[in-house]
Amino acid sequence: MQDLAKYIDHTLLAADTTPAQIKTLCAEAAQYHFASVCVNTCYVPLASECLINSDVNVCCVVGFPLGACLTEVKAFEAAEAIRRGANEVDMVINIGMLKAGELDFVKQDIAAVSTACGDTTLKVILETCLLTDEEIVQVCEICRTINVDFVKTSTGFSTMGATEQHVALMRSIVGDKIGVKASGGVRDRETAIKMVKAGANRIGASASISIVSGENTAQSDY
Repeated sequence: MQDLAKYIDHTLLAADTTPAQIKTLCAEAAQYHFASVCVNTCYVPLASECLINSDVNVCCVVGFPLGACLTEVKAFEAAEAIRRGANEVDMVINIGMLKAGELDFVKQDIAAVSTACGDTTLKVILETCLLTDEEIVQVCEICRTINVDFVKTSTGFSTMGATEQHVALMRSIVGDKIGVKASGGVRDRETAIKMVKAGANRIGASASISIVSGENTAQSDY
């Protein structure tokens, strides 16, 4: 797999991330031609400025990492991030409402952010490690009806990240028209390729350089 870099959202979401680290992240992304950098919304303007003459998108996370804020807050955060330069938005679903069987709430929550995004790419984070297979199917079906751009496995901040089994399950439900992003715990080239073979067409990782170079160095999940 020659062009693995184009699958990767080069990610830095840790709470202690500094502006200097974001500048480094963006420089790396531009050098390796990753699909995007993925940052918290406060760093969207900086990342957008750093990448203005590159082929790298600016992705941000919304309602992150718990997904439990008000729907209106998620929608506003998404719209404001786009206004300030984000090209892609990764939102976290309301996991508790899904587990309670409140599917209408979950659908309205995602739909509100989708509306706020307009033509901007929207990825919906499921946090698969906290869900049953049935719940994964339910939210993937919701995402298919809303016609979001991607479903995404994980935040990288919970009990486990992406698995091949969950990626394959998500792909089987959303079909070919919606992307699948594997995120969390993808730290080396071998794992990244397994995720792509399972059905992922985007990878969220902080170990992006190690993945494309084939070197095995320790990195965080995010």
